[in-house]
Amino acid sequence: MKIPRALLHPRHWPTWAGIGLLRLIVLLPHPAIMAIGGGLGLLLYPFALRRRQIAEINLRLCLPERDDKARQRLLRQHFAALGRGLLEIGMAWWWPRRRLEALLLGVEGAERLPPDDGRGTIFLTAHFSSLELSGRYLGARRPSHAMYRPNENPVLQYLIDRNRCRHMLGIIPRDDVRGMIRVLKQGGAVWFAPDQNYSRKGKVFADFMGVPAATHTATSRFARATGARVVPFVLLREPGGYRLYIEPEIAHMGEDPALDAQRVNAVFGRWARIAPAQYNWIHRRFKTRPDDGPPPYPARRPKH
Repeated sequence: MKIPRALLHPRHWPTWAGIGLLRLIVLLPHPAIMAIGGGLGLLLYPFALRRRQIAEINLRLCLPERDDKARQRLLRQHFAALGRGLLEIGMAWWWPRRRLEALLLGVEGAERLPPDDGRGTIFLTAHFSSLELSGRYLGARRPSHAMYRPNENPVLQYLIDRNRCRHMLGIIPRDDVRGMIRVLKQGGAVWFAPDQNYSRKGKVFADFMGVPAATHTATSRFARATGARVVPFVLLREPGGYRLYIEPEIAHMGEDPALDAQRVNAVFGRWARIAPAQYNWIHRRFKTRPDDGPPPYPARRPKH
């Protein structure tokens, strides 16, 4: 595929330089990639003040049983995991399947992968640091589409489109509701991660690790509109590789959006407790409050 000429403009050269460096790093052995990624995350730790503050607040709200020292250790581990996840994007894009499969330590619940029986499947996951890599492992077992949020950087968006489409059936922008429904009604599978703050119409407040969280009801609505099954899955990083978990289908999705949101959040919260360093704590998950009060996060500095 020929690169669009507009993406070769000098203003995009820093992005291309970063992509080139990523491409070189992922040629290394996996232990070296993980060491570099962890070091990169820790290198960014002192400079990512706002994201660090957001993560500190989320950890305090969601893991109040841990003392301050334990949460600070976890915060540093989280930034190391973010750095590793950044390099895993390159692995997901460019590694051959044989090399990736050599790192898969196991598939828990492989028997739960639904058959290709003409009924749509929503593969439900959350924003863990190995998210991009999880799509490769899932797609190798059940060809799927990915629903995603378009990136503001045109070079990155071009690369996301190009590389995800190489390993998946296609990609669906998150606002393309008709596209999502069409694929599911045709019996296809869609990979969907709805675990972020949602402030618009179509939300409910559901408990997430003991905190009310504005939760998107899209999963419930898609299941109701298409009759699709909802199967949670997650990829977790372990020493020496990765383990893919396929959860049981969440039954009767679509009957009660509020109950569905609670059940989905319970699954995500359980995963976050299993591998807390790998969950995305730098997102403002609790920005929207039930009483329309101020969010628990520091205000952004005004731009001058």
